[in-house]
Amino acid sequence: MLIETEPTPNPATVKFIPGRTVMETGTREFADPEEGEESPLAEALFDLGDVSSVFFGRDFVSVTAGEGVEWGGLKPRVLGVLLDHFSGQHPLFRPGSAGENAIDADILTDDPADADIIVQIKDLIETRVRPAVARDGGDIVYRGFDRGTVYLAMHGACSGCPSSTATLKQGIEQLLKHYVPEVTEVRAA
Repeated sequence: MLIETEPTPNPATVKFIPGRTVMETGTREFADPEEGEESPLAEALFDLGDVSSVFFGRDFVSVTAGEGVEWGGLKPRVLGVLLDHFSGQHPLFRPGSAGENAIDADILTDDPADADIIVQIKDLIETRVRPAVARDGGDIVYRGFDRGTVYLAMHGACSGCPSSTATLKQGIEQLLKHYVPEVTEVRAA
């Protein structure tokens, strides 16, 4: 089995591509070892001791190294854990855990009067933004729309990336403003 690796814009995060589906639907982020207990794979990665977060995308796993950890020594150990997991065809989540739930979509109660605007925003995020962000080892999730402001949450490689603010402001905000004139600002949620 070959697992490809790709750097991400976040120097602390590497994207691992096992050549098979990781998550059938949605995405899942584990920000600490306690959250990782829901997944044997996430738990094994945290057990390496040098991992600060794990993110499962559709066809990739992004792993973020702890502060001061060099990828030269960590990458072969992460590859070993991933190889054991995927070649052994182990389950991604423990039975009965809530782990299979995708990231919560909305945090704000959207105004029904904005329904058409929200549909446009969600469509642009789904078709234009999420695929680009996934290529960088992360995900972006719609969290709400309120008086012209779109709230989005960055996950995976994007959540701690030094360029995430620029991505939100210069990239995503400009795209949404262009296609949806009611959008005046994009903020991280």
